[in-house]
Amino acid sequence: MSTADPSAPALVVLHGGETPPGRERIDHHPGLAEVRYATAEQLPEALPGARVLLVWDLFTEALTDAWDKADALEWVHAATTGVDNLMFPGLVASEAVVTNSRGVFEGPIAETVLGLVLSFAKDLHGSRDLQHAHTWRWRESERIEGRTALVVGTGPIGRAIARLLRAAGLEVTGAGRTPRTGDPDFGTVVGADPAAPGGIAEELGRTDYAVVAAPLTDATRGLFDAGLLARMKPTARLINVARGPIVVEEDLVRALREGTIAGAALDVFATEPLPDSSPLWDLPQAIVLPHMSGDVVGWKDDLVRVFLDNLDRRLRGEELRNVVDKARGYVPHG
Repeated sequence: MSTADPSAPALVVLHGGETPPGRERIDHHPGLAEVRYATAEQLPEALPGARVLLVWDLFTEALTDAWDKADALEWVHAATTGVDNLMFPGLVASEAVVTNSRGVFEGPIAETVLGLVLSFAKDLHGSRDLQHAHTWRWRESERIEGRTALVVGTGPIGRAIARLLRAAGLEVTGAGRTPRTGDPDFGTVVGADPAAPGGIAEELGRTDYAVVAAPLTDATRGLFDAGLLARMKPTARLINVARGPIVVEEDLVRALREGTIAGAALDVFATEPLPDSSPLWDLPQAIVLPHMSGDVVGWKDDLVRVFLDNLDRRLRGEELRNVVDKARGYVPHG
């Protein structure tokens, strides 16, 4: 606990059993009056009087249930990029500012996407399976140079993916809220509304790799359903490193089984951990990752660094970084 001026803000750290690394940097911060650590069950008791909340429990919805106890909350910082778990009506309508951890995950996620593209093209996952079966099976692989990729989501993560895929020789297009040409990272951005002419539905028919990197919002929930998957080429692959509910999993399983698309690599799912009963575990065309595409050595230290930088800004009266537009559910690019 800090011995700061009692008029300084009290901070609550909401965690799921594992507190931030190097927590003494938080506990002894001179600008804080008090630091309270709370699990989801303890949150209602910890919130009264607290003006700052660090959501370290990455996907919790505990704040929704405890919102009536947040009588002084001015700022909520999420140790994630996606904040869909915090966009409940009470917080959205409040005066509390929400910030996220943009800047930590972009590069690692882009590297994972490139790795998945290469795994599909070179059948690296298939080679591993054959190795385990002690099977020597020669086959030809694919080039990635000259292949096309559509990155759905034009924020910082989507842009990092686009830059890395372009550097590897792919032709990249974006899909976002505002269609445009001359974008520095995507070149062309088509509309993400599947019902709009000349938008994502049409572009998918020319795409070899569709990469989902958009935030989960009302507009993106269930975006990749049976109708949109049917617009993809039968040789195309879907990669989702955003949020599970953007893809309708039942429709995806059917598309993989029926050969509507050639493969899918998924880092996120509607239910996590992925239930043992899910067909995705055993489909040979699917690659399953345990929501780790952005998690590299040192990532939790980086999350603490981003929070403390914003905390210092707030205490100095400066503008916070990574402020979420609560009406949209994400940090606007720029």
